[in-house]
Formats: sequence, structure tokens, C-alpha cells
Amino acid sequence: MIIDSEPVHVFQETTVPVGARLAGWAALVRALNVQAPVRHPSAVSAQHIRGSRKEEAGWALFDKRYWPGEDFAAHLSFALRHETIDLLILKRVFEAVPANVVQDFVRDTPTGIPSRRAWMLYELLTGRTLDIAELSATLTSIDLLDPEVYFTGTSKSSRRHKVRENLLGTPRFSPVIRRTDRLNAFVERQLGEKAKEIVGRTGANVVARAASFLLLADSRASFALEGERPPRGRLERWARAVMQAGRVPLTLDEIIRLHGVLIEDKRFVQPGLRPDAVFLGQRDDQGDPLPEFIGARARDLNNLMTGIIEANDRMRDSGIDPVLKAAATAFAFVYVHPFQDGNIRLHRCLINHVLMESKFTPPGMVFPVSSVMLSRIEQYRDTLQAHSSPLMNFIDWRPTPERNVEVANDTADLYRYFDCTDNAEFLYGCVEQTVDHDLPKEIDYLRRHDEAMRRIMEYVDMPDRIAEDLVLFIRKNDGKLGKKRRENEFAKLTDDEVAAVETVVQEEFEGFENN
Repeated sequence: MIIDSEPVHVFQETTVPVGARLAGWAALVRALNVQAPVRHPSAVSAQHIRGSRKEEAGWALFDKRYWPGEDFAAHLSFALRHETIDLLILKRVFEAVPANVVQDFVRDTPTGIPSRRAWMLYELLTGRTLDIAELSATLTSIDLLDPEVYFTGTSKSSRRHKVRENLLGTPRFSPVIRRTDRLNAFVERQLGEKAKEIVGRTGANVVARAASFLLLADSRASFALEGERPPRGRLERWARAVMQAGRVPLTLDEIIRLHGVLIEDKRFVQPGLRPDAVFLGQRDDQGDPLPEFIGARARDLNNLMTGIIEANDRMRDSGIDPVLKAAATAFAFVYVHPFQDGNIRLHRCLINHVLMESKFTPPGMVFPVSSVMLSRIEQYRDTLQAHSSPLMNFIDWRPTPERNVEVANDTADLYRYFDCTDNAEFLYGCVEQTVDHDLPKEIDYLRRHDEAMRRIMEYVDMPDRIAEDLVLFIRKNDGKLGKKRRENEFAKLTDDEVAAVETVVQEEFEGFENN
């Protein structure tokens, strides 16, 4: 099958490197009018390139010797050999060409690695069976995804294809996580074990208080991320939802239950999966939507959520690193956006659910993921939008009389397959900060605080509440008790007592702010 490979200057709103021609996924998407974003496009230069390949303005630019020609099979082989696997593009490419085109591709080199991978992926993603005979039993099986390039699930061998299917999920939902140097380094650090060691060296009383403080900080930060200052009741509901997470396996019923804990007032939010569309963005001066993001269609929600849970179960059974699993499950959830309200908050709750269910988090402890995300809010938003924004070009929507949106085309696959690598790197960075900085600092603070309290009581016998206020005010005022405080709440203290307490606080908290 010949495809149009004439040079173009712009592809998906991006300028093609001068003199280069589209190759692999980009060439197939353009030639077949496939409705899918090519996030890491490739092109072949008209010139020789030192090292055969280089990155140029977001393009993977290959030496001219890599030019595959004008044949569909050659560009598919190029993509499978040289580019990151993209299940969304693959499925839509397979749906755009007659089955016999793919059959011819496989039959041409039936024992070849790209051919066998394409064969299995075609049947997995489309649900159709190609008219190709089972391969010889003596042929050595290959992995569907290269474990040195991707994080993979437990293998399921196929005698028919002589391929070990090792996706992280299922055809209903399957994320991809590439083995970047950064993610490999994160995994090798075994941060979950490090957190348990920190907690194990700490007294139970201090651990319990640290857990309480971290949970409160996470509760406040979760609302602050969305620009809210909630009343105490909503903070307490968030804390309850997070602390209940991970106690039972993740199911759709459990997700709906957790959502119910977060959204107590049901008068304006329908319980369960939403019956209508949802979007994030602004409105024009007439009140009509100007969406920056649109969630999956209501009719697709049950299937997509079932797929996310199936993938979560498979990753759990495959022993996938808990943080990678949490990223795949929680970010998939927020992109699908299955509820009328509370999706982003519940997405962060699901991160804790997976970490706690996987025993990654020390018992009774909640990693303050929201707190770290708040400190990295621009990076958090960029991470979310990097995946969701390109999808908007492939969603055919229109405003409704109710000033909502209505999606006219089939968009389920846009949410079904996604590369979760950037999301995983972001989340792992947040977990690293928690383990390396936030948790040790909170424990260190409590130890210093307790020792300061003990020493203060040697000078002045006062209720704990008043002593704690005294420590707080002195710390906030650079180690000195402010004049107004000295003349009001603490007027009964002598000058010598105030000086002694100030010295205690200064000594116990010396260097703390630099930790």
C-alpha cells in the first residue's frame, strides 16, 4: 500500500525541520488522516546526521539513510523499530486500513519482530482476527514491549503469535511508561523502604503526631490547589477519605464511595458516574463554554473506569513499582473525569489509595502529595495539560442550550491509551521530596519541640497549651518574644523566665529552618 509522503512544512501545528520528510507515526497519521496527536514526531533529513539521529525543536530527526520510502509497511516498521509505542495511533491506523494490508505486512516477514508485534497488537486493539496461520512451535517467543525500554506487566504467552503480551493494562485501558533514566533512578532508590526506616527509628508518639500534621497539611493543600479555603467540615471529609483509602481493593464501587465521602451535599452533584458531559475552562460573555479540557463522554465512562481498575489490578499483580502504578491509575482517572464534581481532588486521593494499598506508605502515614504539588503548582498544571491539551484538537464538540458541551465524535480511545511517563516522573519527584525532606523535617520539628517543652517546664510550670503558644510566638519572631505578647498573654512571666525560655527555643531550633 502506497501512502502520500510528499514533503510538508507544517504537521499538527508544528513546523517540520527544513528539508525533512515525515516518517513513522507522523507519516501514517497524515497519509491516513488519523485523528490522534503525534506527541514525539519523527522526520528523515535530506542530509547526513552525525550519530544518525538528533533532536530538533521537538522532532526526532533521522539521517537520510533511514528514509523508509512511500510504502505503508515500511513506515509502520520504522515506527515500531525507532519510535515510542503509541497504542492510540496504532489502533486508529489499523482501523483506517483494510485488514489485508496488515496481513500482507505480517506475511511478508512472519517471524520478524515488528511483524509479530504488529500482528498481536492488531488483534488486541481491534478485536479482529487476521487470517494468518499460527507460527512454528519451535520459534522463540519475543516480548510485545521491550522490558529494557518500558515498564511492563506480567507476561502472557501467545502460541499463535509467539509473543509474550506484557502490557501494563488491557485493551480496555492500557497506559505506557517508558524507562527513562530518571524513573529508573527513582525506582532504584526504594523510597518506600527509606520512609519505613525513618518511621522505624522514631517513637510511636512522634510518628502519630507527624502523621496527623502531614494529613492536615495535605488536606489544606488539596483545597488550596483549587483556590479554595474550605470550612473545617470539608477539610475533615477530605482527611476521612484519604485515611480510608487503601483499606480495600480499588473497585468502581469503592471509588464512588470515596467520592461520596468527599461530596457530602448531594443536592447539586449527582452521586455516581455523571450522566452528562463535563469540561474545564472559561465561559464567554454569553455564558457559553470555552473549554480547555473535556472529559470522556458519559456513555463511555463505565467501560473506561472498568478498564482503569483492570489495569490497576494487573499492575498490582505484576509487582509494578507502586508510584508508577499510582501515577497511571490516578492520572488516567482525572483525564476521564467520571464525576460531575470533585474529580481532581479524588484523583489525589487515589494516589494515596494506591500507595497505601501497595504498602509503599508507612502504616498510619499519609504522604502529603497535595502539599508538594502545591509547592510545584505550575509544574503540576503543565503535567496535566501536556497530555490533555493536544486531545482537544480531536474532540468535536458544540455548546448545548444548558451551556454545557456535547461531544459528537467517538473519543473513548483518546482516554483509553496514554503515555504516562511524564506524569510518573512528576509524581515520583513529589514522593521523593516527601521522603527526603517533608517527613524527616516534620519528625525533626516534633523532636525539637518536645525537648523545648521539656526544658521550658524546668523554668516555668504552665499548661502545655500556653507553653506551645509561647514556643510558636518566639519561633515566629526570630527567637524573641514580641513586645505585645510579652505585655499581654505572658505578662505574668518574669524577665529572667522570658530570657530563659527564649534561650531554650533558640538552642533547640538552631539550624532548623535550613533543613
